[in-house]
Amino acid sequence: MAAQSASDQLSTMVENYFALRDVPAWTASSTYEQALHVQDAFVDALIPKLGKPVGFKVGLVTKEAQDRFNLTHPVRGRLLSKMLLTNDAAVPFQYGVRPVREADLIVVVKDSAINHAENLTQALHNLKEVVAFIELADSFVATNPPVTAVALTAANVGARLGVLGERATLKTTPEFQSSLAQMHVTVRDDSGGDLGEGQGSVILSHPLNAVLWLVEDMKKSGQKLRAGDLLSLGSIKAFTPKAGQRVTVTYDGLPGGPIKVSCRFQ
Repeated sequence: MAAQSASDQLSTMVENYFALRDVPAWTASSTYEQALHVQDAFVDALIPKLGKPVGFKVGLVTKEAQDRFNLTHPVRGRLLSKMLLTNDAAVPFQYGVRPVREADLIVVVKDSAINHAENLTQALHNLKEVVAFIELADSFVATNPPVTAVALTAANVGARLGVLGERATLKTTPEFQSSLAQMHVTVRDDSGGDLGEGQGSVILSHPLNAVLWLVEDMKKSGQKLRAGDLLSLGSIKAFTPKAGQRVTVTYDGLPGGPIKVSCRFQ
């Protein structure tokens, strides 16, 4: 496609994203690496309204999800400051084109030495907190034709909003490392109704594997994580609330007690 056609396509993506309309699938690139360059341009256009970059998200963290997109690896996107809401935030029920609500998990980078981590223990030593997190993603890319991995990546992996909940200090112990994979995650409404459950190991067998993948993937494009970056590690359990519900996600099994995050859907 001509450069102007690609420029016009990017402008339409940005305009439709803010208007909560279907975003046309990006068609001017054919590889994941090319899609990351488009993503950079797309995110740069969002920054004036959605704030500075504060971290990254990892998507497609299960084999089933990767198989749907004919991939053998996850994908990554970027998080902006105004995408992230405080605990118990009230959110419009239809906050996006096709809302995707997920019990997720965030870790906070302690030190830039994370960029040299080669195993779970080294990753753990360079992180400082784990944060309960409801990702409020949005499947806003037009689905006809079906969404490809390139289109998903170019469109920043559906990042829209998210709710940050309680935090726990990461401990550099084998017990804490194991607990991240073994923790039991439940999604409940205020009446105690069960909206789903999962285990930390859903994320690439261990959530910190998502960190290691992100480090390696960013190296390929000459990028590094920085102290303070928030890393959304992937969906543990998608759930479908009803309008008017308050939903709480609880992470049981971490040393020191559970952490929780809530969101009210109006």
